[in-house]
Amino acid sequence: MIWLFLLIAYLVGAIPFGLLLGRRIGGTDVRYAGSGNVGAANVLRTTRPGVGLTVMALDISKGGAVVLFAAGLGADEMLRAATGAAVVVGHVFPLWLRFHGGKGVATACGVFAMLAPYVATVAVGLFLVTVWMSRYVSLGSIVASLVLPVLILLTDASQSTVVCAVGVATLILYRHLPNLARLQAGTERRLVLRQPM
Repeated sequence: MIWLFLLIAYLVGAIPFGLLLGRRIGGTDVRYAGSGNVGAANVLRTTRPGVGLTVMALDISKGGAVVLFAAGLGADEMLRAATGAAVVVGHVFPLWLRFHGGKGVATACGVFAMLAPYVATVAVGLFLVTVWMSRYVSLGSIVASLVLPVLILLTDASQSTVVCAVGVATLILYRHLPNLARLQAGTERRLVLRQPM
């Protein structure tokens, strides 16, 4: 039963909304545009803002929906945290895209909105402030990922949620290593929206 939960979570996470909506609505295969990433940030940058925001909402929703689904079927805290981690892994390493997916930020946002809503709200706030001030989505993602597990450790969250937060944050930071290198070199792309909604 546990493996069934994890498999469902992985498969839901692996739905590439960025690729599907980018091609169907935005007219762009985001794998060959911008950073080549299928996540919401690259869709936002390479298509219309409306498409990017829709992808972001869907990626957040799939993270939250999986945790809610597990909770609705009576999963305990450990299994809810495990399914949350699995949906992020599915988003980052989708089977049908040869394991080249997004970076997991939006999906993780949905997961922790269910597992630790107050902490997730603070992390999202820090993300938005950082992006607004710097115009670097990657920097906002890095800041939020660093802060999330620290704040969860300071709360009364379960050990399973703490482990999930540390693991997910580590994965997101790993996926942002190229961005970190570009930030240090001054070559990272800033968020510039040139097209109408």
